[in-house]
Amino acid sequence: MSYVFKYIVIGDSGVGKSCLLLQFTEKRFEPMHDLTIGVEFGARMVNVQGKNVKLQIWDTAGQESFRSITRSYYRGASGALLVYDVTRRETFEHLQSWLEDARANTNTTLMIMLIGNKSDLDSKRQVSKEDGQSFADKHGLVFMETSAKSAENVDEAFLRTASIIYDNVQKGVIDPSVVSGKHPAGANGSANRVSPGNLSEGNNNNNENPSGCPC
Repeated sequence: MSYVFKYIVIGDSGVGKSCLLLQFTEKRFEPMHDLTIGVEFGARMVNVQGKNVKLQIWDTAGQESFRSITRSYYRGASGALLVYDVTRRETFEHLQSWLEDARANTNTTLMIMLIGNKSDLDSKRQVSKEDGQSFADKHGLVFMETSAKSAENVDEAFLRTASIIYDNVQKGVIDPSVVSGKHPAGANGSANRVSPGNLSEGNNNNNENPSGCPC
């Protein structure tokens, strides 16, 4: 049986969601990434416990005005990366709202990985690793800090999520039909924009996003 795991990447605008997707699918960092409007899509084949698994990853817009659009992409997701920026405390404080949204709009047993991104900017840190772990423990999430810029833990975050999803399929926690690959969603390969448009933020919010990634 072939497997397709659908991921959604959620969190506030500017936390680095698109940069994580790009680093995972194309092994590169784009410091002046456009702000995501709607969703972006990427895919990559990986090996999970000896099985070939296609990860289909939907990177959602973080702006409140697009929440109603991105909610439709939760359907059929078996994994989610809930991302905040360790250098911006407010993005951590908004996690509860994102988590409630995800759990209210998914119709499968969603495996959620909490990601504290931009760990390379330790001198600008506003959220401790202990705070991230505490939130994850409280809400039953798996936690990891990453850097889309240096690629630290990026592969590990996606692959660990995939391994837990695979285990849940084998245990019968997740219906195998959900990950059977019979519900195609987009194209193969690298990240592609499937949103209504884009708004360049290359010269904006550099103080709020010191890594240079507004995505």
